[in-house]
Amino acid sequence: MIRLFALVVFGVGAVEAAPLVLSLPTENRGLLSGEPEKFYMYVDRTFEGKVSKPWEGGAFGLVRSPIRVNGELVFTHFHEGIDIAPLKRDRAGNPLDPVASIADGTVVHTSPLAGRSNYGKYVVVEHRWEGSAVYSLYAHLAEITCQPGELVKAGGVLGRMGFTGVGLNRTRAHLHLELALLMSARYEDWHQLNGGGTNVHGLFNGMNLAGTEVARFFVEHQMNPELQFSHFVAATPVYFKVCVPAHGQPDLVTRYPWLLHGEAEGAASWEISFSATGLPVALTASQRQVLAPTITEIRPSLVPQRYQTRNLVTGDGSTLALTQGGRKLVALLMDDFPVVPAPAEAGKKKAKNGA
Repeated sequence: MIRLFALVVFGVGAVEAAPLVLSLPTENRGLLSGEPEKFYMYVDRTFEGKVSKPWEGGAFGLVRSPIRVNGELVFTHFHEGIDIAPLKRDRAGNPLDPVASIADGTVVHTSPLAGRSNYGKYVVVEHRWEGSAVYSLYAHLAEITCQPGELVKAGGVLGRMGFTGVGLNRTRAHLHLELALLMSARYEDWHQLNGGGTNVHGLFNGMNLAGTEVARFFVEHQMNPELQFSHFVAATPVYFKVCVPAHGQPDLVTRYPWLLHGEAEGAASWEISFSATGLPVALTASQRQVLAPTITEIRPSLVPQRYQTRNLVTGDGSTLALTQGGRKLVALLMDDFPVVPAPAEAGKKKAKNGA
C-alpha cells in the first residue's frame, strides 16, 4: 500500500566530526549577502510569449523549462548544480574570476578537453567528511590549473571561470558548481550496459554523481558553522520511497554509513528515501518482502508525479511505478546489474564458443 509522505530523521550511522571549513568558489558573495540576483547567472527564457532572464534558472532543482499543467506552473528541467555569475571581465567580455575549492580536499579528476562533456572543462575534488568521500564539481572552466592527486585547501585555486560546454556563450559565462555523492564504484559496468558508449571520465562521469542542494548547504552552514554534511542530507525533505530486495549491505552504505537507518543484519529489503530530485537521503533496513523495486511512499500531488520527480516516477495512486530512468537510478545505487566482461575476456569466450 502507498503511504503518505514522511520526513527522515537523522540516522544512527553518522559520527561526530570537526566543524567544516567552507569557502564559496569565487569572489561572488551574493548568495550569503541576500542578493541572489547578483549571485546566480540568469537563463534566457521565452514563455507564453514573454521574454525574460530569470536568475532563478541558475539555482538548483527543477527550475527550468516551464509549462502549465492543469493551470499550474510547473518546471520540468532539472538543474543539478548552481550557476555562479562572474564579477570580473576583460574588455572582450571574457570572465576573469578565479575558481577555487570550496573545502580542503584532493583533486581526483580533471577534464581539460571541452568537447568531452556538457560540462566543458571541469574539475572534481574529493572531500573527506565524517569518514566519507563527498565530491565538488566545477564546470565550464576556461582553463584548469590543478592536477589529479593535488591536495587543495579551501580557497585553493583550481582554474578560471569560462563558458566551455554545450549551450553557453560569452555573455552567460559562469561557474557551474555541484556537491555530490558517488552513486556506484562500478559505474563503468552500468554505463556499458545502458549503451553509454566510451566513458572517458571514469567514476567521475556526471551520471554517477548525485547532486545535493549546495547553495542551501552554504546558507545553513553560515547560520550554523557546526553543521555537518550528514545532518544536512538527513534534513533534506523526502518525496518518495522505494523498497528493493536485499542482497547484503549495499556498497552505498559502506561509502556513506550515515545514510543507514536501523539494523542491517537480516534485512529482507532496503527502503530508499529519495528527495524529489532523486538524491538518496536514507536507506532503512526492512522486513518487507519485495521481488523488484517497489514504490512504498510518495508525497501527494495534483500535478502528475513525473513532473515532480524529474521523470523518475510515473502514474498516480495505485498505478505508481518507477519509470525506466527511475529503475536505472535504483540499479546504479544498489549495484544491481551484472559485471560487463572485459574486451579480452569477451573475445576469448566468443572464440571458445566458435570452436
